[in-house]
Amino acid sequence: MTAATDRAVRADDGEDLAIVPRRNPLNLVGIVVLAVLGAMLVHTLVTNDNFDWGVVKLYLNAEAIARGALLTVELTAISMVLGVLLGIVLAVMRLSRSRVLSASAWAFVWFFRGTPLLIQLIFWFNLSALFPRLSLGIPFGPEFVSGSANAFITPFVAALLGLSLNEGAYMAEIVRGGLLSIDRGQSEAAQALGMRPAKTLRRVVLPQAMRAIVPPTANQTLSMLKNTSLVSVLGAADLLHATQIIYSRTYQTIPLLIVAALWYLAMTSVLSVAQYYLERFYQRGDLGASRRRLFPRRHAAETAEADSPKAVS
Repeated sequence: MTAATDRAVRADDGEDLAIVPRRNPLNLVGIVVLAVLGAMLVHTLVTNDNFDWGVVKLYLNAEAIARGALLTVELTAISMVLGVLLGIVLAVMRLSRSRVLSASAWAFVWFFRGTPLLIQLIFWFNLSALFPRLSLGIPFGPEFVSGSANAFITPFVAALLGLSLNEGAYMAEIVRGGLLSIDRGQSEAAQALGMRPAKTLRRVVLPQAMRAIVPPTANQTLSMLKNTSLVSVLGAADLLHATQIIYSRTYQTIPLLIVAALWYLAMTSVLSVAQYYLERFYQRGDLGASRRRLFPRRHAAETAEADSPKAVS
């Protein structure tokens, strides 16, 4: 029996069948188009003197830029922590049997998701126009602490209020979706063991929901990092505001904007790596999903082998 005949016989028996993807000529066209566009981009970056790469290199490690980047990171971290905590509370309120709590949480989410973040930031910064003085005390009773609203609502505080409250509204829906993804039988089993609702949420439901909560939360963190650029309108010395101050003095707008973009790209890249490992940590129980994500071709081959006539027999 020749080798060709042997391969034909084994093919008839369902053995040694390889999955060969269909060739698509459009893929070659797409590669050529992308290569041409990439070459044009590189040529533009190299030959266009208006980019002023020397200026970019000069200001990339400038002290003012570094301080602005540090404030951006601080705003992102604090606002995300406050937003996540607020979102968990709001999500639990939304799922509460109490109509008052559920309606209150819904109204909060509706308002802060329905109005632009920039308007919210400007509103908090100009809160003194409504309340010139802020006080802490008993309602309709004595005041314990009072002071000027302008002294309390600084650009940094206004930025934290706007970013945290807005993020809390989005996180509420993310957490609520994660909690609803857990089968109700988990809560019922925990209650049958005598666990209280708060402990059931903390020890049973929420840890399992993290697998569905972490990916969108990481995306929200990336969005938060970029949304901090809006606080430049308040005069907060973030990364974008630092670059604006410099190019308003030197009139080198494009190079300074490139510097800010490179800093944002670097920070988002670090967060993306952290997101990958965090998702991998919470998906460690689902080995099948991890293998499908990391080794898609091997998974396809193993699936085909399992479905082959030999495997079935």
